[in-house]
Parts: sequence; C-alpha cells; structure tokens
Amino acid sequence: MPDKEMRAVYCETLMRLAEKDTRIFVVEADLMRASGTMPFKAAYPDRAIDVGVAEANLVGVASGLSAAGKIPFAATFGCFASRRAFDQFFLSANYAQLNVKLAGTDPGVTAAFNGGTHMPFEDIGMMRLIPNLWIMEPSDPVSLEKLVEASAAHQGCTYMRLQRKPAPVIYESGESFSMGKGKVLKDGKDIAIIALGVVMVREALKAAQSLEEQGVSAAVIDALSVKPLDRELILDYAAKTGRLVTAENHQAACGLGSAVAELCSRERPTPLAIVGVQDEFGEVGTQDYLLERFRLTAAEIVRQSQELMK
Repeated sequence: MPDKEMRAVYCETLMRLAEKDTRIFVVEADLMRASGTMPFKAAYPDRAIDVGVAEANLVGVASGLSAAGKIPFAATFGCFASRRAFDQFFLSANYAQLNVKLAGTDPGVTAAFNGGTHMPFEDIGMMRLIPNLWIMEPSDPVSLEKLVEASAAHQGCTYMRLQRKPAPVIYESGESFSMGKGKVLKDGKDIAIIALGVVMVREALKAAQSLEEQGVSAAVIDALSVKPLDRELILDYAAKTGRLVTAENHQAACGLGSAVAELCSRERPTPLAIVGVQDEFGEVGTQDYLLERFRLTAAEIVRQSQELMK
C-alpha cells in the first residue's frame, strides 16, 4: 500500500469519532495546518479551538474542557508539548485526574529543518515522570488510527508522539491494538529488537534482515507504548533470546531503553543495548542526514546486536 500522511490520518480519525461523540474537541496553538486539523475545524467549527502561540494556555484550555466533560485532543510540536507546557500538563491535567489527550508532533529527527530548538529528544523522559500517564508512539497509519481511538476511550490523560509526514502501512486494517501492548513484527530466537515509532521500527526491520543474512535470528517488536510497557511480551523475549536491543528516536537516557532496563533489572536481568541519541542536542538537516548523524540507523542496530552476540 502507498504511504499515508500521518497527520491526515490523525484528523480523519478525530472527525470520525466526533461525528458520533459530541464530546470530542480539538485544541491547537496556531498549528492547525501543521497538525493537519483544518478539516476538523471546517466540519466542527464549534469544537475546534485555536489558542494562538500559547502552549501552556493550550493545555490549560484543554484541561478546562475536560473538567466540563469534554474529550479534548490538544496538539503542538513535541518540543512545546513537553518542555514548554510540562507544568500545566503535570498539574492542570494529570494531577487533577482529568482526561486530556496531548499529541507532540515531529518527534526527534522528524523535526528536520525546524532544527535543534524544535527537535524533541527528551519528551518521553519528561513524560515518564508523570504518574499514570499513558505514553505511546504509533508506527504506521493503522496503529495511529487505532491508538487515537483507544486514547479517546481511555479515561485519563495520554501523550502521543506523532510523526506528521507520510509513513508506510505495516499493519492490516483489521489489526487490534490495546493500551500498553506491543506487537511482534518478526519472530526470532537469538536476539530481540524492541523499536518505537515510524522511523525506528523501519530501521529495526532492516537490521533484522541484515542480521538474518549473517545467521542471526532477530525478533522485532513494535513497542507502541512506553508507559505502560508490555511487561509480559518483553520478559518473554528476554527469556527466549537472552539479549535485547532497544531503538528509539529519542535520548538513549530516560526513554524506551531506560524503561526496558528498569523492568529487566527488577524481574529478569538481561544483556541490553540501547540505540538512541547519545546525550546531544538536535540540529538542522534532512531526516536521512540526522539519522546518520545521531546513529539512529539499521547499521547501528546491527553493530550493537553483534556486540551483544559476542
């Protein structure tokens, strides 16, 4: 199937949900075109609110809507959703036990030409500190649609990392997705690669193919959720393979790899390598350049897998 624009799928899903549920609202911070939600505004003008360039207010308004019984989906660039609006999201939405669905767009290197100031490599780490928050990152248009649906049905706050650009379809349209559950994309017995998001799931699948050509049987798991983690699935593959590699478009510290390390250290100590950004700020560049620059590639996953195999 051809690639589908992720932000278009996000908007289409919200419009379909809004048709049946008048509680669905969209809240934006002067980025409706960037987030792809202009069609929602055209269809439901009374349920689309643009607060302007005021991200803390974005979360405040969304929290007020939730307190009034609505289901607000608020979106802005991931750097603003996390760094700029963290206190409001922590207190006004989560501490207050409300129901705000926050999306951080252009995660990691997908920010590309927006540059280092707009390149969130730390948003998962920040959000993991918030009690009971569901943190997810879809890997294709199908998982995005299903996770938006699951988020709307979930009573509580959620944070979704959302790539805006087109992404290849990897799941069948009838695939089911659940909160905190990953998916096995490829089975294997020697090592398991646990990847997060469109970019790194693609690289993980490439890496698994390269490893197969070297005689290494590599499983690929699409994590989909960082909090909660799919505890049972990860521990099963830790036992089955004895080696884990995580791959994320995020700092190597405080993200998916750290969450997996914490789980395994408590319940099943397992050799683990973490592919991620190594304590650096972002910079301007094409996505392909940035993947190489920060070693978020299939080649790096293969290299670290080979080290574990030794």
